[in-house]
Amino acid sequence: MTILGATVPTGTATSVARVFITGGTGVIGTALVSRLLARGDEVVGLARSAAAAATLQARGVTVARGEGYDEDALTRGMEGCAHAYNVAGVNALCAEDPAAMELVNVEGPAAAVRAAARAGVSRLVHTSSAATIGEAPGTTGNERTPHRGWYLSRYERTKTEGERAALTAARLVGQHLVLVNPSSVQGPGRAGGTARFFLAFLDGRLKVFVPTVVSLVDIDDCISGHLLACERGVAGERYLLNGMTLPIDRALALAAEVAGVGRRPRMVPRRLATIAAAAVERGFKLAGRRPPVCREMVRTLLHGHRYDGSRAERELGLRYTDPRETIRKTVVWARAQGYIA
Repeated sequence: MTILGATVPTGTATSVARVFITGGTGVIGTALVSRLLARGDEVVGLARSAAAAATLQARGVTVARGEGYDEDALTRGMEGCAHAYNVAGVNALCAEDPAAMELVNVEGPAAAVRAAARAGVSRLVHTSSAATIGEAPGTTGNERTPHRGWYLSRYERTKTEGERAALTAARLVGQHLVLVNPSSVQGPGRAGGTARFFLAFLDGRLKVFVPTVVSLVDIDDCISGHLLACERGVAGERYLLNGMTLPIDRALALAAEVAGVGRRPRMVPRRLATIAAAAVERGFKLAGRRPPVCREMVRTLLHGHRYDGSRAERELGLRYTDPRETIRKTVVWARAQGYIA
């Protein structure tokens, strides 16, 4: 294996293709790297830190050092690669410092597109987010849904701006670009985001929720969607990846049933949740501490998300996992990791 500038021993397995990836140590990136390596691809991964480089090296990935918004570093890493996946992104609510989110989510996608064109990469897949659909309250969003025109969070805004910048750059440089837009990814390896609420509920640490609707996709289906988008996706198009949409009380009841725990969620009024979030956020900031909840988090939860992921089924051939199996896998993994007592 080669780290740009150094040589490290590697195995002798024959590669199917040389593939580049950013965000290879994140939840989606880790699973995508596993699938690429399993099918015999030679994987080149961008690492912004020594720790990330070490993690990728240990998995047999060729490492290219640099930031996900550094076009020159991306170009060097992509040289000789047939395909590339831009998975890197900052997914956070209540973020204190928005600078990293702006750089990675807004600047990074367009930089990756320009780098792919310079390096001669035939196909680039960008991991966007279902949040960029921007569906109006109470409606079901798909790839053609017009954006509501306002944002629930800084995360939604930056991912939307990054997606648009990538599409514009692709048209300008003639790069084949396909976008995948996963809803909330669930499965082994995911303990943050929406999964944090599910795990806390199953463990008995979180007893109240706000009425909302959640849309989820199995981690394995998310990875299959990426690979199929690279193989079959139409340039300049988006593919929503979503396998389940349920009211939160039904989703939690299903999780409790599969996990074998006798818990029932208690719902609090939406107005009360908004007032409480504002008070908590203000109090923590006055104390110089990061708040555990904030207004944009509650605003996102109260809006809820309903997505139609059928286009990926029809056009890419994606098949979604049964929600019970997704929950079962998650519970087994979470118990083994100590997230559920």
